[in-house]
Amino acid sequence: MGWSLIRAYTMLVYLFMFLPVAVVVLLSFNASQFGSFPMTGFSFRWFVELAQNEAILRAFRTSILLGALTAVISTTLGVLASLALVRYNVPGRNMISTLLIAPILVPEVVLAVALLLFLNFLSINKSFFLLLMGHVIFTLPFVILVVQARLVGIRRDYEEAARSLGASPSQTFLQITLPLLAPAVFAGMLFAFTISFDDITGTLFWKPGGVETVPTQIFAMLRNSISPEINALGTVMIFLTVGLPLLGLAIARRMAMQRGG
Repeated sequence: MGWSLIRAYTMLVYLFMFLPVAVVVLLSFNASQFGSFPMTGFSFRWFVELAQNEAILRAFRTSILLGALTAVISTTLGVLASLALVRYNVPGRNMISTLLIAPILVPEVVLAVALLLFLNFLSINKSFFLLLMGHVIFTLPFVILVVQARLVGIRRDYEEAARSLGASPSQTFLQITLPLLAPAVFAGMLFAFTISFDDITGTLFWKPGGVETVPTQIFAMLRNSISPEINALGTVMIFLTVGLPLLGLAIARRMAMQRGG
């Protein structure tokens, strides 16, 4: 009886979490212009109209550029920071590690307001570069956690053997450490891209005027009316933000298995 209640409660929780998502996906294929049940037919009409909407396409281009730059910068900084914190005796290592991971512990709205007030204090106007730096700040901890976890598991014997055979530090990193670390680097990069692509709270505070990402474009469209295009856009976002991390994890796991990790 007890387990039956737990199973039923678990099912209700899952339904509460995923039923709205399923409704959005279903209604995105509804032929009717009214986003309600019963569905009047199956159609890709709203996806076609979505592809012809210049504002949404511009928001997609901005989100992809922002996400790609965030992924590259966060991954580069995350790998360097992880190497320093794991492989070297850096003074105050624990404190530095805590500070780098701290953005995860702070609510994003608090972080967004704090950075905005700091920029106002410095009399710096909002720009795409500052929006990018904001995204780097809150995606960097995810990269560091993923890369550090992998780096701890890589035995230093391999690197020491390469050094003893005459390899320079840069050759050791590029030919030994980086290939072994590649699955975590790839996974961290995908996490950073997905988090940046999906973010709305920080972006609303940091974006300059005239710049819209996909989440802020959806938010702006919802203030006017609930268009079927929003359901189609939501479906595309769901597949991107869920599919990319799953694809990345699958590739990272395959790479790790091939390298015997």
